[in-house]
Amino acid sequence: MKHSYSLPFTVFLWLAIISSTIENNIVLAQQTKLPGNYVQIDAIDSKDEILKKAANVTPSKIQYEWQKLEFTAFIHFGINTFYDAEWGRKDYDISKFNPTELDVNQWTSTLKAAGVKLVLLTTKHHDGFCLWQTKLTDYSIANTPFQNGKSDIVRDLSIACKRAGLKFGVYLSPWDMHEPTYGTDEYNKYFVNQLTELLTNYGEIAEVWFDGACGEGTNGKKQVYDWQSYYKTIRKLQPNAVIAIMGPDVRWVGTESGYGRKTEWSVLPGSSSSQSEIADNSQQQKLDAAFVPRDLMNEDLGSREKIYAATSLIWYPAEIDVSIRNGWFYHTHDDGSVKSPEKLVDIYYNSVGLNGVLLLNIPPDKRGLIHENDVKALRGMKKILDETFSANFARNASADASSTKKGLPAKNILDDNLETYWSAEENVSQASIELTFEKEQKFNTAMLQENVLIGQRIEKFHLEYWNGLSWKTFVEGTTVGYKRLLRFSAITADRIRIVIDESRLNPTLASFGLYLAPETKE
Repeated sequence: MKHSYSLPFTVFLWLAIISSTIENNIVLAQQTKLPGNYVQIDAIDSKDEILKKAANVTPSKIQYEWQKLEFTAFIHFGINTFYDAEWGRKDYDISKFNPTELDVNQWTSTLKAAGVKLVLLTTKHHDGFCLWQTKLTDYSIANTPFQNGKSDIVRDLSIACKRAGLKFGVYLSPWDMHEPTYGTDEYNKYFVNQLTELLTNYGEIAEVWFDGACGEGTNGKKQVYDWQSYYKTIRKLQPNAVIAIMGPDVRWVGTESGYGRKTEWSVLPGSSSSQSEIADNSQQQKLDAAFVPRDLMNEDLGSREKIYAATSLIWYPAEIDVSIRNGWFYHTHDDGSVKSPEKLVDIYYNSVGLNGVLLLNIPPDKRGLIHENDVKALRGMKKILDETFSANFARNASADASSTKKGLPAKNILDDNLETYWSAEENVSQASIELTFEKEQKFNTAMLQENVLIGQRIEKFHLEYWNGLSWKTFVEGTTVGYKRLLRFSAITADRIRIVIDESRLNPTLASFGLYLAPETKE
């Protein structure tokens, strides 16, 4: 994530994702021998052999479990909240941190009711202020008037998440404006010790989130981050946690709009420019200069052209982040800019529905509560989604495929089990499944899901309905991956056909649904 706040962020993130992070993913995959999520491309491999390898790259267990979460929440809360700031400064008076009504159970109950599955807390932002009882610095919640310095928000939120049945994750900023050792080798030890505190004292951590900001510290120096030592610490202490963004398991999609790519591959080339080259490029944008985020959504990441030129392939799924407000931290002036339920639903379709995981930021206010406007928007979003997906009109249909691999029939796409699936026969890259309903059904939304434990294969598809005389296309798409959601003008029909036009090897499909979304004002 770039954190394109009122103060700017550099292009660190995206450039690093396509370089050092991918290189680290390769290293870690080789070290830990993760099954399936890394494959080497040999110089003698033909295009067909490369396609076969790409079709069989699969997620690791922790990547798959993370993808199934679909909808997660970011909590930006800290000293910035009380200074009406986004990036903050190294010299903030932390005695101003004193929320009057802080209630982490209100956070978790609100998020749980909205359908969120994981909560990610900014335990330390760039300013260096820590929300836990750390033994490593005095610049922490222990030296604030809040609860006489006895509070530990990381502890309290981790407990509240467990009680609510939510997973818990931590954001820890590598950049630390306040820490005197920042910019020296000693800081890497300090940072590992911070990680160690967070990963040993607060129960199960499902996600560790690093951004790529690398500004100056108190000594005017920038830090050379020891990513490998950070990753090894996480793998040792929390082996079931995904390492996100500046990490080997999950990548940033390339925008903070909440909108993913229409063609989103989770299988990407593992080779890229050198680390030093990328680092040089990423430092060209000064932190105190105005920054207009690059439009990275037109980047071609995983097409045939890209993988044919690769020396290795990895499974590297996308996280799509956006704030419910204009800013990432709470600001009173943003109370009127909270995204509407309809806008949040549109974001959901264009993130979760485009083979990504949605990370929606909901910042608590100075009271320590999620603001009423945010709560209302989240409730409205959930209401629309519940009304849409409460009934799958395809569930009781009969299913017949043009090609079926033995033991993997078309009816498997209707059983709500992502690990049972239909597959076309070997060496068949185009196929169709016809669904016949007992009576006419009206629908305006479709869902397709591949069994990504087998791989991501579908490159192009379309859906047709029978109008009594002929088949008519009503929607089309490219990649499917873990989940693809499509909206279209309402159709009434008793027969539809799923047509796979292009696929890497024989296509598979794990789940299919047809739904009727309510009419909304946007």
